[in-house]
Amino acid sequence: MTLAQVEALARRAHEGQTDKAGRPYADHLQAVADGVRARGGTDEQIAAAWLHDAVEDDALSEDGLMATPLPRGVKDMVLAVTRRGGESPETYTARILATPGALLVKEADLAHNADPARLAVLDEPTRTRLAAKYARVRALLGLSAG
Repeated sequence: MTLAQVEALARRAHEGQTDKAGRPYADHLQAVADGVRARGGTDEQIAAAWLHDAVEDDALSEDGLMATPLPRGVKDMVLAVTRRGGESPETYTARILATPGALLVKEADLAHNADPARLAVLDEPTRTRLAAKYARVRALLGLSAG
């Protein structure tokens, strides 16, 4: 699949979804893909960025992801950054660190999620909770703040 085809798949899969601030979810996907590209990511990492929340958000089933003609590395990265119910942050981050290419995708995701402008539109309790959550994940992944 080309990156344009992956983007179209991701946009279709998340159609109608919004983020916590009510913006189209595809805006977040675009920002993460752009963040991976800006950090020197490969086409496979950019493809994984477009799909990084598809399975977690039930926009695409794991079987659906596996049935796509994407390279195994893209699928592995998407599954690595997919949180599972009841999973500890330590287990989650260990899987990301063990999967080639996944750390850069998660780094771009965290950078956009923790963007002060994006967090500013949320209520204070949500903003505080998310900022702490993102900081903990960054620390477990060995990423610097921001």
